[in-house]
Formats: sequence, C-alpha cells, structure tokens
Amino acid sequence: MRRIALALLLLLAAAPLGAAPARARPSAAPVVVELFTAQGCSDCPEANQLLMRLADQPNVIALTYAVDYWDYLGWKDTFARPEFAARQRAYRKAMKLRDVYTPQIVVDGKRQLTAVEADEVEAAVREEARRDVYQPDMQFMGDRVAVGSGRAVRGGAAVWLVRYDAHVQDVEVRRGENRGQTVRHGNVVRELVRLGSWRGRPAMFRLPRAAGPDLRTVVIVQSERTGAVIAAARR
Repeated sequence: MRRIALALLLLLAAAPLGAAPARARPSAAPVVVELFTAQGCSDCPEANQLLMRLADQPNVIALTYAVDYWDYLGWKDTFARPEFAARQRAYRKAMKLRDVYTPQIVVDGKRQLTAVEADEVEAAVREEARRDVYQPDMQFMGDRVAVGSGRAVRGGAAVWLVRYDAHVQDVEVRRGENRGQTVRHGNVVRELVRLGSWRGRPAMFRLPRAAGPDLRTVVIVQSERTGAVIAAARR
C-alpha cells in the first residue's frame, strides 16, 4: 500500500503548476453547497427541501449541517453538533458577517445566501458551476486520500473530511417553532474532521474509520483565510 501511495503522489506531482490555461469547470470539480439549518427554525423545513433538490444535480455536493444554537427555543436538534456551528461561525468571520443565522447556504465557501430565496440560491450554484477553475487532482485509495499539486493559496489551505447520510430522514418535532411538524432532511452531515493542511504540494491524508457503514465521504480543500473551496471530491 505504501508503494502504491507513493506512486500516486508522484503522478499527482507530475502535472505542471500554473502552466495550463483557464478551463471550464470539469465534471470532476463539483460545486459544494452547504446548508446550515435547525429543526427549531420555522424557515428551515423549506430550505431543507431546496438542499435536497440541489443534491439531485450531478455536479453538486450538497451538505446539511444542523446547528444547536436554537435549542433554547424548546426543541433540541437531533442532528446538531457544536463543530457544525463552529464551521458556520468560521464562515461568518471570513465573510465579515454580523452574525450567524438559519437557514443559510454557503456556495463553494465563497458566497452566502439566505436559503429561503430559492431562485437566488439556484442562480448562484449555476454561476459557480460555470466558473473557470484551477484545482489539484484528488484520488481516494483505501483509507487515504491524495491531494496533488496546485497553486498554493495565501495563508495555506485546510483539508476537511465530511461524512454524511444520503438517506432522506424525517424527524417529528414536538416542541418549539415547528411543534407538530415532521421535518424532512437530506444529506445530513454526521462527521466533520480536519485532516491537515495543504500548501500546494502533493500530500496524502489518512481517513479515520467511518462511524457508520452507510455514510458517504467527501474531502474538501479550502482556504484557511477566506474559506473558499479549492477542490472537493466525493467517494
């Protein structure tokens, strides 16, 4: 396995840096759409449905992060974890927003929108899908992922592992703003782990064992400073 991994890194390193002209985003470069939502938020069920529609598009990686800061309204979100709200706060800082809110959608780590504005969100995703990109190659190999060479970004880049449940899940909310409603969710994130840093040179990262057999794996490389997604791959 070590010999194969080394060979892959050498192959990924062979591509010339910055030599290729700008090109349209290839099918292997999906748009990452992240929804920050909560079962205790009255506007969020509609946003969840929007996220699931976007997830049906082949060039989109759609992720649902449940946050916990609305739990005080009377309903404890069954999918929320503190690290998800921390990710949203990191976007707030990078984008210089006044505060966090739900439902919020972040497109490729660069642009945030209110998720109740479906037309604007869908237009932003289409616009990002047409954008010219330069990205490092990414390959999964067993319990590792290789990130190839590419343009280093100022401040470095973080490599994140995201695991999500692709099944549609219904939760009956018994208290709070959505009391009596059954809230539907799709692509619910269950794990968020920082794997390390990428600085433009080929690197290999070990993937921890998944918490469950049905979780799908996504690896995202994004700017430490701005949060912009540099590359993403799904297995």
